Amino acid sequence: MSILNFGSKAKAETVDPMVSSMIDGWSIEVMPRTAAKIEDFRAILPEGTRVYVAHIEGTPIEDMIGTAKRLHEEGFDVMPHLPARGISGKAELEDWLKRYQNEAGVKQALLLGGGYASPVGAFTSSIDMIETGLFDQMGFERLHIAGHPEGNKDIDRDGSSKLVDEALMWKQDFASRTDAHVAIATQFAFDAKSVTEWAERIQAMGVTIPIHVGVAGPTKLQTLIKFAIACGVGPSLKVLQKRAMDLSKLLVPYEPTEVIAGLAAYKAENPNSLIEQIHVFPLGGINPSAEWMNKNGSIRKLAKVA
Repeated sequence: MSILNFGSKAKAETVDPMVSSMIDGWSIEVMPRTAAKIEDFRAILPEGTRVYVAHIEGTPIEDMIGTAKRLHEEGFDVMPHLPARGISGKAELEDWLKRYQNEAGVKQALLLGGGYASPVGAFTSSIDMIETGLFDQMGFERLHIAGHPEGNKDIDRDGSSKLVDEALMWKQDFASRTDAHVAIATQFAFDAKSVTEWAERIQAMGVTIPIHVGVAGPTKLQTLIKFAIACGVGPSLKVLQKRAMDLSKLLVPYEPTEVIAGLAAYKAENPNSLIEQIHVFPLGGINPSAEWMNKNGSIRKLAKVA
């Protein structure tokens, strides 16, 4: 096993140390079909990176488990998505968890409602899955839940946050009584202020769960706007639209520098904030996102088979 290092004198002179510190410990999300295009994740991701495996509607569970197994064998912490509305009930959930554990060494998961038009079975939310007790029974060590700093149009259709807040407080209670490590992984955002204000609001409600803030990796601006509209983000969409009006930036790929710098500055001024680290959505591709994070983060080792 040989070790490759990112880091150079030029890097140290150009990278904001506050941004670098905020990036340290970042995680990334992949899908089975995008992961299949990467020859060896050890060549592009730092050792021990947490890799979420997104379960998009229509993806066979065999593909999910196969991707999880491969990433586990390459030495990464694998966190598959579990979409409640795409799981028929307790029996299927138990089957999936056993397969993830036995075939891919998985001990953590991101619990989601899932973007299905209608549930395929009895589950309608992540709470339904938690209430089965299977995660505690099967010794899952880490459970992440979804966070929506700019709202969730699938739940609170009237634009309020009432139902989302109630669900979050239920999960806060669960987090306080489980042995598993719980964290909130948020939807991607392009406006740091919307994230920090939301983090302050839920902390004032009594939430103590750490937040992993979602950001988009380097991507064409047009692609980001398309995703932002589809996901219903609010203040972030305005940030992108303003950028699109600047002709000097229109043809230049978006990079998450500004939003991460804003989060880093806020965290430096508010050390007790729930904001803990960055989670990357590689909307413009896994390689560009990994390259940008490695370049702008603190120096971390990449494990690569010689």
